[in-house]
Amino acid sequence: MDGTTLETMRSRLRGPVIGPDDQEYGQARTVYNAMIDKKPGAVVKCHDTADVMAAVDFVRENGLTIAVRGGGHSGPGLCLADDAVTLDLSPMRGVRVDPATQTAQADGGAQLGDLDHAAHAFGLATPAGIMSTTGVGGLTLGGGHGYLTRKYGLTADNLVSADVVLADGTFVPANASEHADLFWALRGGGGNFGIVTSFDFELHPVDTVGVGITLWPLDRFHDVMRWYREFLPQAPDDLYGFFASLTVPPGPPFPEEIHGQKMCGVVWSSTADLDALEETLAVVAEPGAPAFHFTSPMPYPALQSMFDELLPTGLQWYWRGDFFDDITDAAVDVHATFAENLPTGLSTMHLYPVDGAAGRVGPDETAWAYRDARWSGVIAGIDPDPANAPALRDWAVAYWEALHPHSMGGSYVNFIGAGESQDRVKATYRGHYDRLSEVKRVYDPHNLFHANQNIEPAPPH
Repeated sequence: MDGTTLETMRSRLRGPVIGPDDQEYGQARTVYNAMIDKKPGAVVKCHDTADVMAAVDFVRENGLTIAVRGGGHSGPGLCLADDAVTLDLSPMRGVRVDPATQTAQADGGAQLGDLDHAAHAFGLATPAGIMSTTGVGGLTLGGGHGYLTRKYGLTADNLVSADVVLADGTFVPANASEHADLFWALRGGGGNFGIVTSFDFELHPVDTVGVGITLWPLDRFHDVMRWYREFLPQAPDDLYGFFASLTVPPGPPFPEEIHGQKMCGVVWSSTADLDALEETLAVVAEPGAPAFHFTSPMPYPALQSMFDELLPTGLQWYWRGDFFDDITDAAVDVHATFAENLPTGLSTMHLYPVDGAAGRVGPDETAWAYRDARWSGVIAGIDPDPANAPALRDWAVAYWEALHPHSMGGSYVNFIGAGESQDRVKATYRGHYDRLSEVKRVYDPHNLFHANQNIEPAPPH
């Protein structure tokens, strides 16, 4: 992009337009995953919806490529593209809560911590991830799951309306009664259909939750995972627990004698009676005495930010995922083998429950195509040292290749890793892909929004 084009864009927008020669460029192209090293032609810091509309018009009129950044947590770095224009929504982080209707309106650049903080003041929350620094936009558009999913469904299930800037620069609301086809597609179809500048969510009474962390030595891995696969699906919706393979980090609440040890464990969250938490989790002794067991009441925003310090911006990441309706004995063997070979201290595997309330939504009600799944799994190679990037990727890919035959065939769209094929996108959406492609044809027929896990528009009728 030449200097004249940059200057013209600057004259049409309120927010700053940052080019490669500007001092702020290095920071502007920095995203959560430091493995991403893409060089956009410009980064536009959008201050409001009007900026987004004007930027979309400018990109389209000038035949440029567009990418959209909300929280910047995209694992494969889809919020950036070489020589493209990144529309950065991070200045748009406002959240407004209406306690009377128990709803919240979050701007397109808001992070989960912004939403959690605003809602918590009224003793309310909505299901959304496990990291407060994750962007509301990317999480919601991919479907979104978190600690409250078994009780209250996916993030997208709690979306009641969205304000969307389309590829032609126009602005439309999308909800159950207005542009209902677009609303259906936004709930799980990713950033394919437009730029959402505002999300309206249903909130639920959630204030202080019961939190637990239970860890077992790896020699108990088979017993623990087999116990977990049977226990959790029949547990009440109030109880959530994601399974993890990990290296115990140094620091509280973990005692020094287990620091640096490879273990398996479950991170628990309960929206039930806090006084019953210890009794509820007494079952953790069934697969064998844990090496560590911790429980505590915790304000919901504190739970949501519990891993922020451990996993700050600027680490190397490579991840891949899959959905699972069962954890077979053969899959347990794969998990156990790769848990013993975690390549770095931060590398991990998580199995997030997506059953309970999420599993009771009709299979065709949203674009999310795996209502019959019980777990959304992710394998993540993580480390601060760029020299370890190849090892992270090799471990994650080898793990995924060994585990994938035991999966349901598709992945949570936000867990598709860099370099995966278009077939993986189609597997994510199963029979919904053609319907999504038709919606894409209506709202983005020329595929302006293609810097994503792309759904191609259906041919003109």
